[in-house]
Amino acid sequence: MKISSLIWLEEIVEKITSKHHVSPDEVREVLNSCVHFRYVEKGYRLGENVYSALGQTDSGRFIIIFLKYKKANDAQIL
Repeated sequence: MKISSLIWLEEIVEKITSKHHVSPDEVREVLNSCVHFRYVEKGYRLGENVYSALGQTDSGRFIIIFLKYKKANDAQIL
């Protein structure tokens, strides 16, 4: 899966930071490394399905990221 850009909603950034203690930089590290993607469910819009990405940050943390993959190779972090 090729991701050209990430779409961040402000409330998602606040949630992953405060509730899950994961920074947006860690999300980028995982998505830029050798990551394993897995189909989760069909999206509400045609061609916008939900995937999970499992990978390791530069500091060694393993995290899972949920994202909506869009037609233009963009991914919205969920």
